[in-house]
Amino acid sequence: MSTETLIKVEGVSKKFCRDLKKSLWYGMKDLGSEILGHRHEEKSKLRAEEFWAVKDVSFQLNRGECLGLIGRNGAGKTTLLRMLNGLIRPDSGQIKMHGRVSALIALGAGFHPLLTGRENIFVNASILGFNHREVIKRFDEIVTFAGLEDFIDSPVQNYSSGMHARLGFSIAVHCDPDIILIDEALAVGDMEFVIKCINCVGQLRQQGAAVVLVSHNELLVRDVAQRCLLMQHGESILFSSLDDAFLTYRTHLTVENVVRRVENGLVRNGPIRVTSVDVESTDSETIHHGSDITVKIICTSDAGCKTDEFELRFWNSSGQLISTICANNSGYGFDIQAGASRFMIKISALALAPGRYRLAGGFKRQGQFQFWSTELKQLEVAPTPWHNSGSGILILEAIVEGPIPVEGKNV
Repeated sequence: MSTETLIKVEGVSKKFCRDLKKSLWYGMKDLGSEILGHRHEEKSKLRAEEFWAVKDVSFQLNRGECLGLIGRNGAGKTTLLRMLNGLIRPDSGQIKMHGRVSALIALGAGFHPLLTGRENIFVNASILGFNHREVIKRFDEIVTFAGLEDFIDSPVQNYSSGMHARLGFSIAVHCDPDIILIDEALAVGDMEFVIKCINCVGQLRQQGAAVVLVSHNELLVRDVAQRCLLMQHGESILFSSLDDAFLTYRTHLTVENVVRRVENGLVRNGPIRVTSVDVESTDSETIHHGSDITVKIICTSDAGCKTDEFELRFWNSSGQLISTICANNSGYGFDIQAGASRFMIKISALALAPGRYRLAGGFKRQGQFQFWSTELKQLEVAPTPWHNSGSGILILEAIVEGPIPVEGKNV
C-alpha cells in the first residue's frame, strides 16, 4: 500500500474565550488586523479570559492508517477534528489535507430536518462532489447499509439519534473518501451497527483511506486504530503503542482523582486498592478457548476492612458485557487484613470465544463501592486448531479463593 501522507498537522493551536463580550471584541480586532494586513502577535498569546482548546499539536497520517483520538470531555478532540475538516481555522500552525474528506463530527450535521432521508442523501452527496447520476448509482447501497429502507421517505426531524448516525455514516463511507473523520458518531448506534461500522472502516483502510476516530470506547479504538493521540487540556501526546496510550490516560484519571459513572459503577480508589492483576493458563503459556485459567489479584488495605461482594466482569471488543463472576458473601463478608492480600479466581474450561477482552471489577460492601476499576486487565484469548469463532452471552463457573494474607514479597 502507498505510504502517501494524507493528513499532516504541524504545531496547530486554537484558543477560545470564556467571556462572550470579550470574544466578540477580540474577533473584531483580529478581523480588522487581517483586513488591514497588520500582523497581530496576540495570536500566539492568551488574552484575558482566553484558554488554549488545542495547543501545539503535530502528527501525520498515511494511507491505510487509523489514528485514535482519546481524552476526557473538553480535552480538545472535537476542536481538532473541526480544524481538520476546515470548519474553523487554527490560530497558529499548518494543516495539510490531501484527497476527499468525509466527516461525522456533530450528530445530524448537514441534514435539513424538513427534508426526507432520500433528499438529504442527494444534498449531502452533492456537497461531497457527486453528481445526480453518481448518487443514484450508490443510493441503494447507502440506504441498505443504514438499514433505513422503511423510513427513507420520512422527514429527518422524525429520526432518532441512532438513525441520524446510521444515515450520516452510510453517506460518508459510500462517497469514496480518502479521509474519514469520526467524532463519537458510533456511540449512539446499536451493537449490530457498531460491528458493521468497524468492518466497514477496516475495508476502507485496506482500500487506502486514512481514518481519524474520536471515541471513549477503548475497545473500539483498539479494534480499528494503530496509533493513538492522547489529549489533555488541549495538549497532545502521540503513542505508537495503544497499551501505553491507555495506560497513560488511566494514570491521568487516577492522579486527578476522577469519580465518574462508567458501566453502572464508579472508577475510584477507596479503602481497598488493587495493585496487580495477572491471568495465567494452567495448561499452556497461551490462553486458548477451553483453557483452565487463574486470575490472580493482589490488593492492599491500609487499615483492613470487610467486604461482602467481589465482582469480575468480562467485556468484549465491541463493548458488550459477556459475563460476570460474583462472589457474594453478604452476611459473612471477606475480612481483608491490613497489608497485601491475594484473591485467586479459577475458571475451568474458559468458554470465551477467541478475541480480546477487558476485565473490570472490584469490591463492594452493602452496595457501596470500596474499589472499582473499568479495566483491571486486557485478556487475549487465542483460537485453538478446532475453534476459530464464537459468540454469545456466557455463564462462567468459577471458584474464588481469598483473601489470603501475603507476607513479604511472595505475591
